[in-house]
Amino acid sequence: MRQLTRTEQKRTIIKNNNKVQKNNTLNMNEKFTLTGGARIGMANASYPFADLYVDKEMLKINASIVGNLMFQPKDIISIEPYTFIPLIGQGIKINHRIENYNPKVIFWTFKDPNSVIGEIKKTGFLQNLNSEISSNDLEIIKKQNEGGFPLKKSVAIFFIVAWNLLFLSDIIPFFLKGETEGSPIGIGMNLAIGLIFVSSILAIVSEKFRKIILKENINFDDLKKFAYFIALVSGIIFVTFTIGNLNK
Repeated sequence: MRQLTRTEQKRTIIKNNNKVQKNNTLNMNEKFTLTGGARIGMANASYPFADLYVDKEMLKINASIVGNLMFQPKDIISIEPYTFIPLIGQGIKINHRIENYNPKVIFWTFKDPNSVIGEIKKTGFLQNLNSEISSNDLEIIKKQNEGGFPLKKSVAIFFIVAWNLLFLSDIIPFFLKGETEGSPIGIGMNLAIGLIFVSSILAIVSEKFRKIILKENINFDDLKKFAYFIALVSGIIFVTFTIGNLNK
């Protein structure tokens, strides 16, 4: 049998490497998406108010008002299965290096966590550690520096203070009077719920209002599902409280 020359051996090796690379590319999915829940620090978004998106360049968790986090491959230390309660409390834990994000990031899913990690690997995200910095990367870094919470800090403080003051305006007088019957629900609580209802409706229909309350780089499409849910729930509660106050 004739032995291959060095040149022929090199060509054979290159040809085999190209086949392996081609097979690896075919086995990779361009992107992976999944709907579930998420926990960022102590805040939790239950199913279906969180979405996971992964491609070769980016891993993104959109958890509505809880937070919107974006990671590049170099930001990830590891992704591991996480189980709190089997089947209903399981997911993947993302260990990362971003200082402006809470260190505890979990994406909840009804799927097997190991299969989810397998799908992430298929996108090539975890292997893409030496990619060159692009304009898209700079945009991700800018969003990371702003943190994951979508509302402006001043707006969040306003809602927290207004909510508590309106509730206390009903609760404190009720207990100071030594009431033993009835409910402390009054105009204050009604206005607090109404504030949330009106704000969620304005966020849905008014781009100007969204610019006032949201951080600059936040895409409202990531929050739309949650905004509709809050509008529905707060609207029902507002009508219920209003009817109850009118019948007092």
